Amino acid sequence: MESVFIDEPARVTAAQMDRWCRQFDNWGICDTACFHLFDRTPHAWSKVEQWARSDEEFVKRTAFALLWSLTVHDKNAGDKPFVHGLLLIERAATDERHFVMKSVNMALRAVGKRNRALNTAAIAVARRLAGSSEAAPRWVGKHALRELTSPAVTRRLAART
Repeated sequence: MESVFIDEPARVTAAQMDRWCRQFDNWGICDTACFHLFDRTPHAWSKVEQWARSDEEFVKRTAFALLWSLTVHDKNAGDKPFVHGLLLIERAATDERHFVMKSVNMALRAVGKRNRALNTAAIAVARRLAGSSEAAPRWVGKHALRELTSPAVTRRLAART
C-alpha cells in the first residue's frame, strides 16, 4: 500500500489503476489510494465515470471516493465535471451496500461544499433522494441535506464569494 505514497501520478496507467482497484477489499485502502494518488493521475475523471457503473462493491466505492477527493484536490476543475458527478451520485444512491452508500453520501456532500452553485445543485439532488421511497437513497439524501444546509457550510460558502 505504501506505493500510493511514492508512485508518480503522471506515470500511473489506467490499467494499473484498474488492477489496483479490483484488489481493494476495504474502505481504508480504497480511500487512501484515491486521496493520495488516483486523484492526481491524468485518468482520474475517466475512472470516476467507468467505476461508477461497476457492480463490484469496492470498485464502485472507489468511483465515489475518487470523486470526493477530486472536490478537494482538483483546484482547476470547473463545475461541469462535478455536475456530471451529481448525475452519477443520483444513479448510484440506490445501491444499498454500506461501503458504496457511504462513499456516495460523502461525494454528494463534498461536491456541495465546493462552491455556492454546486451547493445549490447538490441540495436539489439531496432533496430528491431524501424524498425517495427506497431506504438507501433516502439515507444518502437526508444525511447530505443535514450538512449541505447547515449554518456552518452556508457561512463558509458565503465567505468565499
